[in-house]
Amino acid sequence: MDTNKIAPSVLKTKPHYEILDGLRGIAALSVVMFHFIEWAYADYRKNFIGHGFLAVDFFFCLSGFVIGYAYDDRMAKMGVIEFFKSRIIRLHPLVILGSVLGLLAFLFDPFGGHPEFYSAGKIILVFSCSLLLIPLPVIADRAFNLFSFNAPSWSLFWEYIANIVYAFVLYRIRRGYLLQLTILSAAAICFVCYRSGNLSGGWSGPTFWDGSARISYSFLAGLLIYRSDWMIKNKLGFIGVAFLLFLAFVMPFSKWNWLSEPLVVLFYFPLLIALGAGAGLTTGLKKVCMFLGKISYPLYMTHYSVLWMFGNYCSSHKPGTMQLTLIIIAALILLVGAAYGVMMIYDIPVRKYFSDKRNEKLARQKTPGS
Repeated sequence: MDTNKIAPSVLKTKPHYEILDGLRGIAALSVVMFHFIEWAYADYRKNFIGHGFLAVDFFFCLSGFVIGYAYDDRMAKMGVIEFFKSRIIRLHPLVILGSVLGLLAFLFDPFGGHPEFYSAGKIILVFSCSLLLIPLPVIADRAFNLFSFNAPSWSLFWEYIANIVYAFVLYRIRRGYLLQLTILSAAAICFVCYRSGNLSGGWSGPTFWDGSARISYSFLAGLLIYRSDWMIKNKLGFIGVAFLLFLAFVMPFSKWNWLSEPLVVLFYFPLLIALGAGAGLTTGLKKVCMFLGKISYPLYMTHYSVLWMFGNYCSSHKPGTMQLTLIIIAALILLVGAAYGVMMIYDIPVRKYFSDKRNEKLARQKTPGS
């Protein structure tokens, strides 16, 4: 694709599905809550939101839908390179910030940790890999996460892989082939869940390939929903669909996970995407959905540095149930506020800077004699 022929208007963001934005926020809040309670109660059966990790599968499904909506009709005009630039500008500033916060938490955690066990060279290498989204699960003090300084980056790694596959393959193929790939990926989901007993893997070295099954099915399913126009008109509104989504996360954790979790991922989440895309939104809740959508990604990508400190605090101070409850509630409120601050002070300005630079370059290329 010749960038001389690309108008800046082609790169403009399309109007959002506000309810889907709101659902993304609900999923982000749920996974953060799950992570906090996970530290307090390692046994997921004691975690009232013990399936909060399935929020990642919902993110993946929503991403497939949104990518199809945002780019299917303009990939030919935009080209692969500009598509990649758009995705990097949208996603990578918070990958970098999350890595920086994770490094600072690793080095200066007031409640524990052992950075002195690791050489400066190893820390620099791990940090560099985190910045570049290169998996390197080598830090024991970070449970051998694929990305030791920002654990949630594992899902961004697979998101990038999905975007690459979309740009080179998926946007070109017909719906029938897309359906076949989705069915094959569904079989992979069932296999992974049956083998492991649940779908909580993908974030560590030993469970690396579980992540490929999780992104493959959900991303393809979301894309298939968009291309098939499976938007279900309904009167549930944001509150109704959000309640249905939250039910998936508070589903009891049991010996039947190998069956219940694939059912949720294969059928329930795609249904919720279709319902969310087809539901009407009252004026009073529009701002709520917009706020939740905007803070969802900053919240997801910045919360884990605090979680490691919280975990070390729990290990060293052994807080009681009431104290834990108050700490978690306060932390959630503060993290949402911090996510909003990060969005306003860092994420939006950085993305605007690079978007403006790209548009200026494209405008110069279109000007005769430039």
